[in-house]
Amino acid sequence: MDYESGIGTPKAKRTRSGIHDNGYLYDLFGLEERENSILQKLSMNTFLLAYQSLGVVYGDLSISPIFVYSNIFSGKLKLSEDDTEVFGVLSLVFWTLTLIALLKYIVIVLGADDHGEGGVFALYSRVCRNSKLGLIKTPVAAYEHFPVYEFQTPYEENRTSLMIKGFFEKHQRSRIVLFFIVLLGTSMFIGDGVLTPTMSVLSAVSGLRVKVPGLHENYTVAISCFILAGLFKLQHYGTHRVGFLFGPLLISWLGCLSMMGIYNIFKWNPAIIQALSPYYIYKFFKVFGNDGWSSLGGIVLCITGAEAMFADLGHFSKLSLRMAFSALVFPSLLLAYMGEAAFLSKHKEDSQMIWPLYDQTNLADEIFLFYSNIESIYWPVYIIATLATIVASQPMISAIFSIISQCRALNCFPRVKIIHTSNHVHGQIYIPEINWLLMLLCMSVTIGFKDTTAIGNAYGLSVITVMFVTTCLMFLIITTVWNQNILVATLFAITFGSVELFYLSACLAKFRHGGWLPLVFSLIILFVMNIWHYGTSTKLAYELQNKVQLDSILNFSVGLVRVPGIGFVFSTIPDVIPPMFCHFITNFPAVHRIIIFVSLQTVAFPRIPLEEHFLISRIGPKEFGFFGCIVRYGYKDSRGEFCEFEEQLLNKVSEFLLLEGSNNVAKGITSAADCPCDLLVNDVSSSDESNENLMMEISEKMPLRDEVMELLEERKAGVAYMIGHTDVLAHSSSSFFKKNMINLVYGFLRRNCRQVAVALRIPRSSLIEVGVQYRV
Repeated sequence: MDYESGIGTPKAKRTRSGIHDNGYLYDLFGLEERENSILQKLSMNTFLLAYQSLGVVYGDLSISPIFVYSNIFSGKLKLSEDDTEVFGVLSLVFWTLTLIALLKYIVIVLGADDHGEGGVFALYSRVCRNSKLGLIKTPVAAYEHFPVYEFQTPYEENRTSLMIKGFFEKHQRSRIVLFFIVLLGTSMFIGDGVLTPTMSVLSAVSGLRVKVPGLHENYTVAISCFILAGLFKLQHYGTHRVGFLFGPLLISWLGCLSMMGIYNIFKWNPAIIQALSPYYIYKFFKVFGNDGWSSLGGIVLCITGAEAMFADLGHFSKLSLRMAFSALVFPSLLLAYMGEAAFLSKHKEDSQMIWPLYDQTNLADEIFLFYSNIESIYWPVYIIATLATIVASQPMISAIFSIISQCRALNCFPRVKIIHTSNHVHGQIYIPEINWLLMLLCMSVTIGFKDTTAIGNAYGLSVITVMFVTTCLMFLIITTVWNQNILVATLFAITFGSVELFYLSACLAKFRHGGWLPLVFSLIILFVMNIWHYGTSTKLAYELQNKVQLDSILNFSVGLVRVPGIGFVFSTIPDVIPPMFCHFITNFPAVHRIIIFVSLQTVAFPRIPLEEHFLISRIGPKEFGFFGCIVRYGYKDSRGEFCEFEEQLLNKVSEFLLLEGSNNVAKGITSAADCPCDLLVNDVSSSDESNENLMMEISEKMPLRDEVMELLEERKAGVAYMIGHTDVLAHSSSSFFKKNMINLVYGFLRRNCRQVAVALRIPRSSLIEVGVQYRV
């Protein structure tokens, strides 16, 4: 499928609304941040964003102290007479937090944003946009007159960058492998959305068994399921309605961690600070060997949520996230882990009673013994901890909604209903189908596993896999986007990749003890995403190969009846007459007087300014009344109500006609600032008398613009929307594998996903569906 062939009308026949110089775009997409002064960076807005990020981004990281130590010491690793294991584990936790969370994500990865957006797909989108490394391609016509696309990177290409780009462009299999890795990371991240609420809520609720020793685990499971049901029930209100308590709750929780950490350090073992030395890591592995290696699956839980810092970047700024983590989150977590370690070093006997290795007692109770050494604060801390775990689940759920929206926009996920829950925060969305599916899966995992040990084994594998995928993509960002020396990229990959692979090997060792769970989830999601992308790509390739030539349509013009009104004909490929249109006029030779072929395209940018959404062109002779329109969306853009879309599109067609009538298009003038066409189409919906007055005014002020008058007249006659109701079937000569994937799996997904007309919000009274069958 040749999307790079530049199919379409000449650029001189296209127009867009508005002119942007590089300076404006630099400001629009936040690229001038690096040039802001120190005073601007430290504005009150930055502090406000930093405060808000505590409840939205850092909840998952902040609750990790509840279950990290209990998971580490639930296996072969046991507490001994000396403090070797406690000091070694604390040293591993400290350096893991420092290397992965602080150095990798806060210092380096946050700088690889895609115009303010983060996450695996944002990295992949940026790589694809700067080179031909990706399989997700947008027709080159969709980038015409697009100053954002024309904006040049300040980095100069070097030999390494050209070599890597050349390798991927030459070998398609390498691009397939890269795409598979991206989808694997995405599916693992979605799997986190099942494990995060389960792990956090169940860990907190299990603390009741410290004060109520006879409480059966079935009751903790039931309470956890009740809390999970309430959490997912609240999602449709949107995070802006339920999130006003997030910041204060997390600040209270981090304050508890800090105070209790300081108290326990000075009360039980001030020498615990020595464990920050990496020497104790060496001593730990020297003494415990394989048992110490197996404990890494629990240590990796201390960085759960680090990926969310990057995935949720679009809601905040890099400076605010760095400020919140460095000033509050990192020090609080460090004090918490040190306090727990100090307590454990002096309570080995008590810990052995709470951590029996061979019964079914929930091992997460350890953290609550840590708090209960001051009796009077147990219940306040328990309530705060329980609320904090609920808050910690929210960022992951919201991030999943955002990621699935991105995947859907890039044809990597079936169509689902997306509801925007906020008029002010663009990225706050709600997907009902995904929300209820996540709730059922979370409750199933809670009922099936019942304790956090097995869930922790599954959780660690999912977390570290996503991080390793990010490291792989960052290697490509450093070499092909930042155009740095290969040694810099290799140093990054070896430093962080080796640590992550080391942790990954330990997590895989727990495959039989719960580690299989995220793999099952991710493989199912990966299968669905791959099949949907394969089926959609095959369908687009068929339409491109069987596109209708303009001469074929002109041959029908003799017997073709033109009826009053405007027809929007939706096509998946720009400037190509879809086969279903030819099928329609062959069986029903009548079309509207004005036909606009509309192609909705998602480009490799997160958001597109409204004035850059539309590209208008003329198709065929002037008297035929055919137009082409490319509607460009970013992969995080929302699509508003269809009545707004209709008015915006017809306004742009009016601009095109006005400019064409003045011969400005041929001269390269693309601004219509002097043409008062913004009111032309909007005012047509008023009374007939006012419409006549408006048309008379246009006739007096705008001579020789008959087509604009005709557009207004046809708008009064009505607008119809024509889409194809396509059945995609594998050709009879296709392989057995292709027949099953296309006919059964892809067909099942198409029949059960959200229909195109519903997704586009097309009014049923104006809809024309044309049935057509593709044999691919």
